[in-house]
Amino acid sequence: MMKTIIFSAVILVILLFSSCSNDWFESKPKGQASEENFHSKKGVDALLTGAYAVVDGTHLGTDGMVWASAVSNWVWGSVASDDAYKGSDYGDQATINPVEGFFADADNGYVDNHWEPLYDGIVRTNDVLKALAMADDMTDSEKEEAEAQAKFLRAHFYTELTQVHGKVPYIDENTETPKIVPNDHLVWPEIEADMKFAAQKLPESWSDPGRATRWAAKTYLGRIYLLQGKHDEAKPVLNDVYTNGPFELMESYEQNYLIGFNNNKESIFEIQYATNDGAEGSPNGGWGDALNFPHGVAGMGTCCGFFQPTHSLVSAYRVGNDGLPLLNDIYSADDILPYDPDITQGEVIMYTGPVDPRLDHTVGRPGIPFLDWGIQVGEGWIRDPSNGGPYLYKKNMFKKAEKSLATTTGWATGVNPNNFRKFRLGHVILWLAECEAEVGSLERATELVNEIRNRAKNSNVVTFDDGTPAANYDVEPYPTNFASKEDALKAIRHEIRLEFAMEGLRFFDLVRWGIAAEVINKYLEVEGTRMVHLSGKTFVAGKHELWPVPQTQIDLSVDESGKKVLTQTTGY
Repeated sequence: MMKTIIFSAVILVILLFSSCSNDWFESKPKGQASEENFHSKKGVDALLTGAYAVVDGTHLGTDGMVWASAVSNWVWGSVASDDAYKGSDYGDQATINPVEGFFADADNGYVDNHWEPLYDGIVRTNDVLKALAMADDMTDSEKEEAEAQAKFLRAHFYTELTQVHGKVPYIDENTETPKIVPNDHLVWPEIEADMKFAAQKLPESWSDPGRATRWAAKTYLGRIYLLQGKHDEAKPVLNDVYTNGPFELMESYEQNYLIGFNNNKESIFEIQYATNDGAEGSPNGGWGDALNFPHGVAGMGTCCGFFQPTHSLVSAYRVGNDGLPLLNDIYSADDILPYDPDITQGEVIMYTGPVDPRLDHTVGRPGIPFLDWGIQVGEGWIRDPSNGGPYLYKKNMFKKAEKSLATTTGWATGVNPNNFRKFRLGHVILWLAECEAEVGSLERATELVNEIRNRAKNSNVVTFDDGTPAANYDVEPYPTNFASKEDALKAIRHEIRLEFAMEGLRFFDLVRWGIAAEVINKYLEVEGTRMVHLSGKTFVAGKHELWPVPQTQIDLSVDESGKKVLTQTTGY
């Protein structure tokens, strides 16, 4: 779907439904379409296309706005956790530094730039629903499908807002004066209602792979329940997708992160990326992650070196001699694996202990082949090792053999058509395992986790040119059922980290598990000894689970009496 968007139609939608309210905007200029032009099947489809166009979190605005609201949640879900450093150098995109160190305030640019594009998406979905009510050339079935898609997307945008900011104003197609709507409650009930409708009314498949399906809605509903700790409600929904959905695990783990395997049999909902399609003036092709590619590597481009895996994440992939994770390890300076910041090819300090093979499909490590680009070297591929360490992110990359698919215009030459896998069967399996551990069977929880671990065991490993494994890879399933709920949850939470590392879930998972302060403060304690801007920083329980409401939005929310309507997140 996303790859077939007609750019001019999207621009038309944006011009038509600009949210400006000045009186002179009420007089439409000659040549501009009126709302009535969209009260038809064709018009509704154009509006729906405009809503899908921003599901990736990008926005036809400033670059920083694009990166703050990226659907990958690389800032809020990964950099704010123990998975990723901001990377690059300290001064570039410096407004991310307070997010990384938990000293952001309501005036932080990334806080504001996260909010605005998502409400833009909400406005677009509401416009679809308003036009639907007036369209008289659509069947009831066609209207239902369009409504379900719009409500799926609206629930998505509100979920993104809620998990970051907490209480946000709920604006729907019936809201007459948005700026006086208070943020007086968590809008989970409204989100659930939209996603339940989508799960009931959407078809099971489309010819356009980017459209939301019934299975995508059910998976998303399961995630929404998990974000609220509702394991009892999440379990049957996820089990339905697992048992009755048409999905299968890919044979090898890394296939979920390669352009050649976009929209594969494991995929439930993918954000469709495109490049070199004639619309380079718009954010597309994963533009929200345009900063997150190796820096200064010949053939890869010159930008930008952001979003680097942490020492904590890399150390988490170590296994014992039995091929099982080191679950009782508490992150410390001893977990920073040996490396030389001045490494060049042939002069590599290799970690020789056993590691899960998913590590080198996720992380670029010095001395290990980086896809087909050759052996990763040290400082030559890192913008500022003192600010981001020695590691690179791999899952969003393209192969050297696919260089022609990367964008051919502009500065962000890493942008490419490697789709973002929002949901895949792997998510369903491990989330269902979590539900079983919480409210079901430990035996089934073990079986589900082992399904993922066996896939990892049978996956391809990274090799040198002569075919020898690039590291000491080992991963085995758990030989016996989890002995207790505590053991099961520890193992499942670790498995979720390994399987979905750097995919924007980690921070929100730590929060929903109630262990964010414990894990992040230990992480900051270690990192503060080697990164100046993290020295002395702490995560405050009861505050830092959420981020502030942007001060600009509070200042704009003024009622007739002059009183500000929006209230600030607790602690800010």
